[in-house]
Amino acid sequence: MTDTTQDASALIDGRVRELDDWRGETLAHMRTLILSCDPEIVEEWKWRGVPVWSRGGIICTGETYKAVVKLTFAKGASLDDPARLFNASLEGNTRRAIDLHEGARIDEAAFRDLVNAAIALNLSRKRKG
Repeated sequence: MTDTTQDASALIDGRVRELDDWRGETLAHMRTLILSCDPEIVEEWKWRGVPVWSRGGIICTGETYKAVVKLTFAKGASLDDPARLFNASLEGNTRRAIDLHEGARIDEAAFRDLVNAAIALNLSRKRKG
């Protein structure tokens, strides 16, 4: 892990602690699921406080709002989503998001499949370019 990655990871840890409610728990849980998909996923802290997970490009961001934890997949419109996890930002040509409200449950296997598909897409585009 680079110093930058360690710094980002520490900032994300801080965000989780700072939230101190269901949003922090949800963000921490989703972070664990994301990181479990590939040991080479890099955590970043961008745009004045947004956790970002990357592998060959951005996989997704993890934003927190008063009523929702939003996971935005940078190239979500290009990913198959047979479990229909994407429920926000559906109108765009590039991104797709998953809005998680308090008490929401997610199909963890389907979520991991989305993360892995995003990684595969990033890496395939990187090889072509």
